[in-house]
Amino acid sequence: MPFVALSVALGTFWMTLKTQAVRTSIYFNDKVRTGIKNFGPVAVIIFASLFNQIPALKKFGVPTLSVSNTFQLAGGRDFLVPFMMIPHHVKLLCSLPAMLLTSLFFMDQNISVRVVNNPENKLKKGEAYNLDMVALGLITGALSVVGLPWMCGATVQSVNHVKAMTRTKINEETGEEEVNDVIETRLTGFVIHALIASTIFLLPLLKFLPIPVVSGVFLYLGRKLMTGNTFLQRVKAIFISSENLPDDHPVHIVGRRKMNGYTILQFLCLYGIFAFKQCSQTAIFFPSVIGVLMMIRGFVLPKFFSEPEFIALKDETPKKDQ
Repeated sequence: MPFVALSVALGTFWMTLKTQAVRTSIYFNDKVRTGIKNFGPVAVIIFASLFNQIPALKKFGVPTLSVSNTFQLAGGRDFLVPFMMIPHHVKLLCSLPAMLLTSLFFMDQNISVRVVNNPENKLKKGEAYNLDMVALGLITGALSVVGLPWMCGATVQSVNHVKAMTRTKINEETGEEEVNDVIETRLTGFVIHALIASTIFLLPLLKFLPIPVVSGVFLYLGRKLMTGNTFLQRVKAIFISSENLPDDHPVHIVGRRKMNGYTILQFLCLYGIFAFKQCSQTAIFFPSVIGVLMMIRGFVLPKFFSEPEFIALKDETPKKDQ
């Protein structure tokens, strides 16, 4: 069964990749290619779910989502959280993780909006960092009263939303796909979350969705976010001769030793975060680790790298007015 589940996940990942590759293919006209790109992942999920219902495959017991048949809160509790029944000493003990979660929300939100507002996305509307934070605070407070899951920046979903709304063009000189512009509208965000809320009416159908299919879609989303990632580009450049790299590559500006050192340091920080979060006893202090990384970037690295070198490494220091 594990081999079958792995095959389903990899098959979903491969089919989703192929539906996205149609956008830059020579087949069909532009409208058909765009339609396949936009609705291809949904079609793959439906196809894989129906495929799993074939009697010959059901005998392998591929796991599916465990979904309740009725809409109810966990443990059958009331909709409103009984704050007054909570002992005072428990409320005081909860203040420490509350401060850590506040820090996490703040950093996660800022990371998400800054990634979305990357100049490479060529967005035209101005930033609204303070307004975003106010909205996040109000939503988090309302969700806390009723004991529902908190909202977060959702970096992966936010970046994929921007990519879905991006119109691209082919650079005739390099032959690579480049961002032309982004359709900026709030309508898609409202529609997306309205559709998510409407899934409560699809609970009887969601139980037929295989878990490996969901894993394959998440694998695709992770792979999609790797495109254009400067860290991964520098990892790849470690094994490429300097003569085969473009003139504006960091290796020609900061030197291979400094570039590799910066990349290795990033990898060690990433590994440290992963190892720290894997331990359930220390995972609650995860926001403090992010704070340590900020201090390393803000106070330690500037002693070894100049601002022009940071710019070459695509890690420009934010200006005070930003």
